[in-house]
Amino acid sequence: MEIMKCPVCGQALISDNRIWRCTNRHSYDVAKEGYVNLLSAHRSGDKIGDNREMALSRRDFLNKGYYAPLAEAVTECLSRYSSDGDTVLDICCGEGYYTAYAAQRLNRRFYGFDLSKNMVRLAAKRKLDARFFVANIAAIPIADGAVKAAFHLFAPFHAAEFRRILADDSVLITAIPGRDHLYGLKEVLYDQPYRNDEKEPSAEGLTAIERIRVRGEITLHSREDIDALFQMTPYYYHTPSDGMKRLEERTTLTTPIEFILIIYQKASLW
Repeated sequence: MEIMKCPVCGQALISDNRIWRCTNRHSYDVAKEGYVNLLSAHRSGDKIGDNREMALSRRDFLNKGYYAPLAEAVTECLSRYSSDGDTVLDICCGEGYYTAYAAQRLNRRFYGFDLSKNMVRLAAKRKLDARFFVANIAAIPIADGAVKAAFHLFAPFHAAEFRRILADDSVLITAIPGRDHLYGLKEVLYDQPYRNDEKEPSAEGLTAIERIRVRGEITLHSREDIDALFQMTPYYYHTPSDGMKRLEERTTLTTPIEFILIIYQKASLW
């Protein structure tokens, strides 16, 4: 079953060797790395989202397993809420770490997309049995009701669009930071560190059926890993200069990690 749709006209996209095309003759070339850019022509994806250096830094950090407890929890949820051969979508997949973790353990039809071409290029280079594409989360080029399970980690939440692509009775697995997530990092950055408020997204039309708390502690032993973690956080963009200086002086960092997985279900209309 082809689940992709043309971002221009909405007709089904069919994979034809190195080209995806629709019946209205809109076509999209498969890049040498194996992904497809489905953004409109004036938004190529090259300068959107993380740059190449940040994408590489994120990939290297995650590949070291610091967030493996989260990847394991997501994979376990997918194993319970989907079956062999089901279509699974990684929404805002980044460089593909979580897709790779799940794909190596589950027999599913994996798809993943991100707004950043730099991220999707790295995801495609993982050489998984998966399809990756560049797209906008507000207009996902996937047919209505085509996805059996989706996961969405630390990205903008578009309930209406998620609801559209999900099949009836299927699930969306999303993650938000737990109360103590990265508190050790914030103790370095801020004179008055604060804990997260665990605010859940507005999910109209989706019903939360399960919540799972994932906790752990990580110790970073290099400047490279500390910088990579910092760049992955929103604190990177609004930390005062004195906090930046304190972090630059650290060669090790220990911090709790804490995530809350929320499993939403799209209820059948009948």
